[in-house]
Amino acid sequence: MSTLALLVALLLVVVVVLLAAGAAYVVHRHPTWSQPLGAAFGAVTVMAALVGAILSR
Repeated sequence: MSTLALLVALLLVVVVVLLAAGAAYVVHRHPTWSQPLGAAFGAVTVMAALVGAILSR
């Protein structure tokens, strides 16, 4: 695997973790919306689906 591909993969992991943490924080601040852990897993699932759709092209 090339260095550029590894850097892109690392950046994608950082963005997904940041998105999941942000979703968990927002839901933690507004507890009537959902459970924080569920929101974080939902965000990771959505990002995985988007990346899978992009990579399948």
